[in-house]
Amino acid sequence: MSGSPVGPVRALVLAKAPVAGRVKTRLGADVGLERAAELAAAALLDTVEACTAAYGAEHCHLALAGDLAEAVAGPALLAATRGWHVHPQRGDGFDERLAAAHADVADGGPGPVVQVGMDTPQLTPDLLGLVVAGLERHDAVLGPAEDGGWWVLALRDPRDAAVLAGVEMSTERTHDDTLAALRARGLDVGTAPVERDVDTVADADVVAAACPSSRFARAWLGVDA
Repeated sequence: MSGSPVGPVRALVLAKAPVAGRVKTRLGADVGLERAAELAAAALLDTVEACTAAYGAEHCHLALAGDLAEAVAGPALLAATRGWHVHPQRGDGFDERLAAAHADVADGGPGPVVQVGMDTPQLTPDLLGLVVAGLERHDAVLGPAEDGGWWVLALRDPRDAAVLAGVEMSTERTHDDTLAALRARGLDVGTAPVERDVDTVADADVVAAACPSSRFARAWLGVDA
């Protein structure tokens, strides 16, 4: 398929409210759960700002587990997502919650969706633009993560995300299994640059070095904003 997608581009961020003990527990085992929540909040703020800059708050959606009012940096997160469409996550597993979040965006009308998580604070408007450009040539664009998962999924039609239900998430085969599911639906799938999620201390070191001016990097390095 070729040509420009019809309708405004929408951003979709899936996130947990950054509460100690509920986010980044793998990283928290090494740095402490409170600090892990602070880092998660910084990463989510970076992600929200990049999406807002790329598409405008009115075209941004947050599928949220939890309550930002109870989160670390809650006031800053509430301010950053002002004007966003906020939906509660629904579904039993992460695969079902992903599919449901895309369906919620689809209910708002036609147009492509670019979906990311809260683990890639190195995200920039330019990188988001590169992903969207791929939709001029493909039905979908999938961005591999170094751990075998994926960090971005862009779809011309977010209803196609229904195929995510049933794909096992958070494994070293998640990218390949997702790619297979999209292709089985008949979609032509392009690829985005490989990125690194932040799950470990080593990940945090690499990502902070890649985006030194980000909130996440400042939080990781202990530099005041």
